[in-house]
Amino acid sequence: MSGNARIGIDLGGTKIAGIFLQPDGAPAARERLESPKGDYRKTIDSVCDLVMSLQEKGGSEASVGIGIPGSVSPATGLIQNANSTWLNAQPLKRDLETSLGRPVRLANDANCFALSEAADGAGREAASVFGVILGTGCGGGLILKGHIINGPRSIGGEWGHNPLPWSEQDELPGPQCWCGRRGCVESWVSGPGMAADHARAFSETFSAEEIAKRAGDGCPRANKTLELHASRLARGLAGVLNIFDPGCIVLGGGLSNMDHLYGQLPGLMAPYIFSDTTAVEIYPPVHGADSGVRGAAWLWGGPD
Repeated sequence: MSGNARIGIDLGGTKIAGIFLQPDGAPAARERLESPKGDYRKTIDSVCDLVMSLQEKGGSEASVGIGIPGSVSPATGLIQNANSTWLNAQPLKRDLETSLGRPVRLANDANCFALSEAADGAGREAASVFGVILGTGCGGGLILKGHIINGPRSIGGEWGHNPLPWSEQDELPGPQCWCGRRGCVESWVSGPGMAADHARAFSETFSAEEIAKRAGDGCPRANKTLELHASRLARGLAGVLNIFDPGCIVLGGGLSNMDHLYGQLPGLMAPYIFSDTTAVEIYPPVHGADSGVRGAAWLWGGPD
């Protein structure tokens, strides 16, 4: 794609974000809008409107890469495993290409995040990176030597829909997950998972961000919720580390702004790491909220 501008779109459950990158990788325009929850046709229209608006602001036609919740099934070409459930079993790639009149490249949003941070972000010095999104859901992307490990079923890195490792007795069978199973990692460590756990324990309803703020103000109930969340997140990450053994882990999504995680997680993970060397590097994202859209843009290749 030498000489070409690139547009990256992050199709999330609550917002759709976009960026226009010049051929050298410099951002020329950014834009975001609310996701039309539950409406597939409006989702198509919103993405196309965003692409055209970014292209107008950027001043040239551009390739389009899109990070999505879930993935495109290699067997059917339809979306699978999206927590934005109105996308599932839909021919999203085909419909977007028809509406835009050009080819598009789609990848899991956590894969896009991980690709961005591995290329020139927090994981740029590591040969392998596990990129984690902790937000509305709980996604993961595996990068080895600059390439996404996707797999023949397009589920590489989907750690969020495995059971919570080393569960305590009072954590079984676990909360109901939207995927139909109980006790998935996502149902514990995502933002809504944390909020639901707090509500079950203390009969009070706050968002994950509100719980973190209340903990900072000294609320013992909120601090207990953060303590349990960090323990579960550590166990989940240790399970992935024992399989993939990444050079580093990069956290993204709204919960990656909780600073205590970076100090606490390595020590909490250590007892579960199957090695005599238990040190692990865990970083916040260098590119922040831009990581997902940048990675989507890089699906057409890196900067010239």
